[in-house]
Amino acid sequence: MSRKHLPFLVLETGKPVPGMRRHGRFPHWIRTAAGLARGEIDVVDVQSGEALPVHRGHAGILVTGSGAMVSDREPWSERSADWLRDAVHDGASVFGICYGHQLLAHALGGEVADNPRGIEMGTIGLDLLDDAAGDPLFSGLPARIQAQATHVQSVLRPPAGATVLATSPLDDCHAFRWGESAWGVQFHPEFSAGHMRGYVAARRERLAAGGHDPDAIHAAVRAAPEARRVLRRFVRRARRHA
Repeated sequence: MSRKHLPFLVLETGKPVPGMRRHGRFPHWIRTAAGLARGEIDVVDVQSGEALPVHRGHAGILVTGSGAMVSDREPWSERSADWLRDAVHDGASVFGICYGHQLLAHALGGEVADNPRGIEMGTIGLDLLDDAAGDPLFSGLPARIQAQATHVQSVLRPPAGATVLATSPLDDCHAFRWGESAWGVQFHPEFSAGHMRGYVAARRERLAAGGHDPDAIHAAVRAAPEARRVLRRFVRRARRHA
């Protein structure tokens, strides 16, 4: 197989909330949002203990979200973090989403823990920082974009040498780049508005307990095309550099 047509490797770190599993698993959501065909991804369910392969047989690595917590340091998660660190240092193209973003930051020496500002959920506004203007995935986007988010933990301290690219009112590290080919995004570029509404419905009690209005958050959900563009740009760039 030519390097141009190498598949992407998806590290599956968790499953959708039960009410959304009829729409498939996270790798399917990511593949669809990224514009990849069925045969263009290999999936490794690392949460279930599947072995991680040699990364060099893939165009890039995509790491899914999860209901797990990076700070719990579960054995499967720590093994994945060690593998990710080695892959990044070896020049692999990596894109971590939500848990994947946090796991990548942890793997590279950052700090991940409960966000002291509380849960962040729904369609949110992200402010792109000055460094985003020169970033391969974020350049040319509006200074403020919409994105889907659902998380209680955050990257509280980015890895040394990381470039923070985007923030939100509740999270000072919503996206970062490390080196020339590794990115983490706290938001979910693979979520459609329908996915986001499903998550808000599933988390109604948690949102209400945190002082939020689930109905208002649900009603405010919108499509977030610029966030999806970031994911597709990663895929195109990884293909060029494979």
